Amino acid sequence: MKLSQILKSRYGGLLLFSLIFLSLSFLVRSILLIKDFQNVDLNLFRFIKIYAFGIFYDLVAISYFIIPYVFYLLVVPDRLFNAKIHRWVSYFFFIISIGILVFSGIGEWFFWEEFSVRYNFIAVDYLVYTHEVVSNIKQSYPMPIIIFGMLLLSASIFALVKKQFDKTINSKSRFTLRLTTSLILWLIPLLAFYSIDKSSAEIKENSYSNELAHNGIYQIFSAFRNNELDYKSFYQTIDDKEAFSNLRSLLKTSNSEFVSNDVFDVTRQITYPGDDKSYNVMLITVESLSASYFTQFGNTKHNITPNLDTIAKQSLFFTNFYATGTRTVRGMEALTLSLPPTPGYSIVKRPNNEGLFTLGNVLKSKGYESNFIYAGNGYFDNMNYFFENSGYNIVDRKAFVDEEITHENAWGVCDEDLFAKATQVADSAYKAGKPFHNFIMTTSNHRPYTYPDGKIDIPSHSGRKGAVKYTDYAIAKFLREAKKHAWFKNTIFVIVGDHCASSAGKTSLPVTKYHIPLIVYAPEIIQPKENSSLSSQIDFAPTIMGLLNMDYKSKFFGKDILHDKPNRALLGTYQKIGLLRNGQLTVQLPTMLTEAYQVINQEQTAKDLDKQELKDAITYYQTASYLFHHRLYNYK
Repeated sequence: MKLSQILKSRYGGLLLFSLIFLSLSFLVRSILLIKDFQNVDLNLFRFIKIYAFGIFYDLVAISYFIIPYVFYLLVVPDRLFNAKIHRWVSYFFFIISIGILVFSGIGEWFFWEEFSVRYNFIAVDYLVYTHEVVSNIKQSYPMPIIIFGMLLLSASIFALVKKQFDKTINSKSRFTLRLTTSLILWLIPLLAFYSIDKSSAEIKENSYSNELAHNGIYQIFSAFRNNELDYKSFYQTIDDKEAFSNLRSLLKTSNSEFVSNDVFDVTRQITYPGDDKSYNVMLITVESLSASYFTQFGNTKHNITPNLDTIAKQSLFFTNFYATGTRTVRGMEALTLSLPPTPGYSIVKRPNNEGLFTLGNVLKSKGYESNFIYAGNGYFDNMNYFFENSGYNIVDRKAFVDEEITHENAWGVCDEDLFAKATQVADSAYKAGKPFHNFIMTTSNHRPYTYPDGKIDIPSHSGRKGAVKYTDYAIAKFLREAKKHAWFKNTIFVIVGDHCASSAGKTSLPVTKYHIPLIVYAPEIIQPKENSSLSSQIDFAPTIMGLLNMDYKSKFFGKDILHDKPNRALLGTYQKIGLLRNGQLTVQLPTMLTEAYQVINQEQTAKDLDKQELKDAITYYQTASYLFHHRLYNYK
């Protein structure tokens, strides 16, 4: 059948829609390419691959998108299909469909601006937690202007194709022909569902190019589908017994002994000489605190962390420390569980995450009061459920009375108000005679980047630099206020990032975008010193237990950085997982494939794969997944 005949047939509307879809996708892809042109390392061959792979994913997305409309075209008889009322119903749904495409395209611009990737797990979360997200968008962007522009563009596109669309409504067709056509159109997404994923057509040489080649709407489908990746189904594996035997050698330290001969039991008895130190632990986990903000790491231009730069010099400062992931829940997972980032959603958001082996439960067994203190509503990302089932009391936005709030936005109260509440909680525990561990999660360094006026020299709502500097101000103020309280001299303050502000880079796991600070401030307890041991967030909990000099039974994958240098970091996205060690990064992909890079001063170049590095990378992630799914990482 000729193209002109298809356009005049009942299925002509689908063809028109597909052409609009492809045109808008081409436009969005081109705009994003121009925006990050300097990062794409473009050449003619890569340019062709971006657009060729792009059309491939666009067509797959179209095949999913039109499934319900194909059913509609199949069952509606000619008499109704050619009726006047049907014309207006068709106009409505066609305009709505165009509007969705335009809205998605505009949304992709802002999403790319924030994360430098197409829609992914984060976008799925945004669809789930509508209150915070809608409020954040309204506070961050001029929505009336954007909505007006979206409607105007949608109406203009429809006006251009209306004449041709009318021809598709005035057509006749036999049911048997419609059935054949519909079955063929349904077969395409069915085959795609079982044979195609986001790695089917991949540009491995440059991560930006790979993201550009994808389609945002398809990525939404993919993220919903792959919210958890079964390790053995998607990644290279070794025999479970061999993996756990190797894990034992990787976890063994000079002050630990395995309590069982069962190779699948990773429980060790950790022993420190001398008495326990019942120091309080005040953990300040800072939203998007990249190491690159600090003058220590070369940021001499903006001076947005003057207080933290000073505090770091007065502290035990870990300068070679890395986040395990790119989301807040990944940071929380690593800091509490000391477990590698298993593929898919963070364990914080998964079912069956109750009663796990966490720092909160360990300290609770030592008589501590553990509290999770959050500026916003802790139902977001399932945080409250995870923490309250991990040995922590919950103190979130609902615990604040109106008089305690000086400023708040979509994500919660400002950092000053949050720290004031943390001080109250500490006072209460101290009064009750209990040592405490407070896990404080800030939110001010998050779009829309608003904070109380007059605190710093950068106006509120002017961007991330101001938000970082306000957080820096609030932390310094908190520490000054804490010095006035009796518990200060017996408290270890820890300042750490949950993840970096940006995770995008030219490689699949850009090491520099995982580099975060770890500052341990306790002027009455710890002498200032820099520690350059390679380590990551999973090493936080064992290191804290070492500073407390406490004997305990451990399942933690991390090590006490001050006792046995880890000399490795584990990091990943929700699909790609890596081991950084010995100057190389070994990356596992959810296609049974691997990549390897030489890393010098955080610069990465491709290299040949080292078999031992791969075996150890497989060991860490395979065993972590096994323990969680077999409920062997529980506290009791």
